[in-house]
Amino acid sequence: MGLSSLTNMLRAYWRVDDQPELLVAQYKAFSAKMPMMYLILIVNSWALAHTYLDLAPHWLGLYFPAILTVMCALRLSFWWRGRHVDPTPQVAAHALKRTNFLVAPIALSFSIWSVMLFPYGDAYAQAHVAFYMGITVICCIFCLMYMRSAALTTAFIVNGIFTVFFLSTHTPVFVAAALNVVLVTIGMLVIVNSHYRDFIGLVNAQLKTAQLSNENLQLANVDSLTQIPNRRKFFTQLNHICTRASTRQERFAVAILDLDGFKAVNDLYGHAHGDHLLEVVGQRLLSTCREKDMHLARLGGDEFALIIDRNLSDDTLREIGALVCEKLRQPFRLSNATVQIAASVGVATFPDMASDAATLYEHADYALYQGKRERRGAVTLFSDQDKEQIQRKANIEQALRQADFERELSVFFQPIVRLSDRTPIAFEALARWQNSSRGIISPVEFIPAAERMGIINQLSVTLLKKALAAAMQWPEQMRLSFNLSANDINTSEGMAEIVRVITQSGFSPARLDLEITETAVLQDLEKTRRMITSLRQLGCGITLDDFGTGYASLSHLHALPLTRIKIDKSFVADIERNAVSHKIVKSLLALTHDMALACVVEGLETEQHLAILSELGALYGQGYLFARPLPQEQVAGWLAHRQQPCKAANG
Repeated sequence: MGLSSLTNMLRAYWRVDDQPELLVAQYKAFSAKMPMMYLILIVNSWALAHTYLDLAPHWLGLYFPAILTVMCALRLSFWWRGRHVDPTPQVAAHALKRTNFLVAPIALSFSIWSVMLFPYGDAYAQAHVAFYMGITVICCIFCLMYMRSAALTTAFIVNGIFTVFFLSTHTPVFVAAALNVVLVTIGMLVIVNSHYRDFIGLVNAQLKTAQLSNENLQLANVDSLTQIPNRRKFFTQLNHICTRASTRQERFAVAILDLDGFKAVNDLYGHAHGDHLLEVVGQRLLSTCREKDMHLARLGGDEFALIIDRNLSDDTLREIGALVCEKLRQPFRLSNATVQIAASVGVATFPDMASDAATLYEHADYALYQGKRERRGAVTLFSDQDKEQIQRKANIEQALRQADFERELSVFFQPIVRLSDRTPIAFEALARWQNSSRGIISPVEFIPAAERMGIINQLSVTLLKKALAAAMQWPEQMRLSFNLSANDINTSEGMAEIVRVITQSGFSPARLDLEITETAVLQDLEKTRRMITSLRQLGCGITLDDFGTGYASLSHLHALPLTRIKIDKSFVADIERNAVSHKIVKSLLALTHDMALACVVEGLETEQHLAILSELGALYGQGYLFARPLPQEQVAGWLAHRQQPCKAANG
């Protein structure tokens, strides 16, 4: 081995590593071991000093070890204070380099003091010197092994002096001890070197594990498509900010954003373009919400969220939401197309509108839902009125859980008439609920609540039984129309129960029309088609209710075995002055005529409505012009009254 190679190897052994993680790990290992090393040095040194107290001069037996003790005590105090310190790499490097610098003079001082005592003692005292040097250095080397350079320096200085000195005594026992120390030193250095390599390997393994963990944490908290924080990160931040804001009595806001028109882009151009659009939306939102107290996240699909960690007025929050909406209304350039979308934003504030993270999110989502229903493409703030509405819904759900459906539910009937002579041809069954504690509750409220709770089938079965029993008393030509929920026709259990009630009622299925909504159809078109086909085979008619207000298309009309449709009353309300409504109704009537489907127009309230619809070719209608919903006991009287003019005319 050349001189330069040996020099490089020694430099490598004595070098203090500059790897930050290793420096910190060495510092922490040292802070646990060094106080013990200095304590052992002090105790062992005073034990040796006591042996020579009456043999050596005081300056050597008393004052010299006192100076060494002060030096050790200072270093012991430093490392003792550092036990609970979490050092920076710079602090750790400084402390380790100082240790590397001090280890040589400290080792020399103790070694020279030991050999200087030797001549003053008898054989036993001299043996104590040999024992002191040989044993104490072993302890020091093992305490220093986490810093190889310091351990090697100590071994070479102390054991080098020990070997040379005791070999020079020519005393067989001490010569043997010196040779033994040489062998032990070699063994210890091999162990120290191996342990040091294992220590470095462990630190590096922990570092890799930590890096992998950080990467996994990053992946777990970042949306892979848009590269912005994901749903998990959003709720983690939201919970943290809520906890802090609750403690400090601070106000902040959460905004939930949903894209309007994204589904159309996805369907028209494909998922690849849809994903690209979401990426660009994410970047545009990031550039819009750049403030450090705004935390953007993608919740999933085309839904994003924003935590505004600042106490802002409602007007300022509306301005921020409006800015976001305006940015997203600007055209997006995709690879081969330019598309335009919009966004609706729901905002809720803490703590005035919610007292915890989960409620805050739900209220922002509620505001978004209300906004999309009433004014898409705008900002909606959750209000006290919304809070009251949610509480009312909760109260209704609680009342439904405790309700006696058989006793509290009833059925009202509204006639469907032939417009040419106003003759009733059917009655639509309408649900009514008079709760024992809350009084009359509108079906607009309790039907959606029952659907949310998953108990709508129980209501449908109870109401259908009552409606069929009442219809059994009507003239044989009179039909019954009954509304089914999405849950009734999209679950096998719900449909089986409906069929069982119909077959056991004794009422002819041929006189029964079952009404379904467009929403129910779109949940699972194929399954809905199978269920409806089974009802048609039973003999029932099938009506598509509120046609024109949802998303059903001509393909749905073609795919389903329908017998009639109902045109929603919203098109009739202003038909006399709204040209668009007039054209829509005219087109729908023509469509049903061409497809050989019966058609009932809802919402007739005035004679003008009747005249316009008759002119457009409508055959059947329903509305307050003919009758309001009637309780079961008034149907017979209403029918009799309608027939009296006919009898008088015939007479």
